[in-house]
Amino acid sequence: MTETARVLTGVQKAALVLMQMNQENASAILRQFTEVEAEEIAGEIVRLRRVDPESVEKAVTEFHEKTMSGAMGARGGREFAEELLQATFGVERAAGVLDRLATSMAGPSFDFLESADPGQVSSLLSGELPETIALVLAHLNPHTASDIIARFDSETRVAVAQAIAGLGSATPEAVAIVAESLKHRARAMVVPREQLEVVGGVQPLVDIINRADIATEHELLEALDARDPVLADEVRARLVTFADILKLEKKDVQQVLRGIDSKILATAMKGAAKDVTDVIRDNMTERNRETLDEEIGLLGPVRKKQVDEARADVVRSMRELEAQGLITLQRADEPEEEYVA
Repeated sequence: MTETARVLTGVQKAALVLMQMNQENASAILRQFTEVEAEEIAGEIVRLRRVDPESVEKAVTEFHEKTMSGAMGARGGREFAEELLQATFGVERAAGVLDRLATSMAGPSFDFLESADPGQVSSLLSGELPETIALVLAHLNPHTASDIIARFDSETRVAVAQAIAGLGSATPEAVAIVAESLKHRARAMVVPREQLEVVGGVQPLVDIINRADIATEHELLEALDARDPVLADEVRARLVTFADILKLEKKDVQQVLRGIDSKILATAMKGAAKDVTDVIRDNMTERNRETLDEEIGLLGPVRKKQVDEARADVVRSMRELEAQGLITLQRADEPEEEYVA
């Protein structure tokens, strides 16, 4: 790949100048830099690879003390950088510099996965070799990588963990190939976490059941009891019940009662606990209490199904008022809100 003539940074110019020298002279100059500076220059040599003569000439003419004789070389790439670093720092230190260089150059290749949902990323990587998954996870931040690896089955997790532990250095070219392949596939299936819309879960199920008729509610809960008792218990804990009227503030109780027919309310109160009936009566006007007492006196024995249906009507009213933001219901799994005077 050839770089077109353009405005070069200081590090790029230094890299181009070293690329014109033989290894001995280039190494002697590179020794004058710190290891961090040498790493930056080596990185540019790897990136530049082969450069057009115009760019080389522009860089070299700025170094007035350099002899301009002979053809200008334009050899770059990993091999040239490796040879130069080895001549400058020795084989062992040069290997460390190249390993860090490979990581720093390849790191941004997988940035598009950092903001993606871990479940989607694990699906994207599903079917890949453990070595490929390891390469990707090694370039992500540990928190993101941990969330992703947790989504795989036990066997895959172990294989990936072993692959990460044994992962050596990868050339930027190899990393770029993997990254581009994943980017292409990710366009169709990976969405940033902030753009995801939650459409399921326990609470939506609870909301649906709360709005269903009493027969449907009982049928669903009985079926859940048989299939998934833990889920059934969680749903029951979140369901709004007639007794939850005790959790409302006085003004909210009054708001609920305002929309309930006295006959339905009288039926719903049949067999209810005393604290529930007391809350209802305490939040009614004297005239409404008298009307309610008359209805209760006329009822006589009532089928349990009728009582359940009447209570379901009260619960639906509570849920509708909550949805409109007119009252606040305290759930069983929510701490009570604190107020500041």
